Amino acid sequence: MSLLHETKDGILIEVRVQPKAGRNELAGIQEGRLKIRLTAAPVEGEANRECLKLLAKIFDIPKSDMEIVKGRKSRLKTILVRKHTADSLLRILQEQNLS
Repeated sequence: MSLLHETKDGILIEVRVQPKAGRNELAGIQEGRLKIRLTAAPVEGEANRECLKLLAKIFDIPKSDMEIVKGRKSRLKTILVRKHTADSLLRILQEQNLS
């Protein structure tokens, strides 16, 4: 999957966030990015916090291992995941049956 990129600092995940959705969920791959639907509104970092919380739950990792490094005020975000491998994250994403 091209949405994961290994760097010396960790794994970068390219995401597209859809705020104010009906529920929090992974919604597939769109234009090379992981699409994430969130119930939170994009106000005062609410959607960003919810995005990291959802990914932490899916990957079963602490939120402290993740950071939004690009796109804090955009629907298009790049998230850095530290202390984990691209293979382990990719395996989890594949188990989610994303299309």
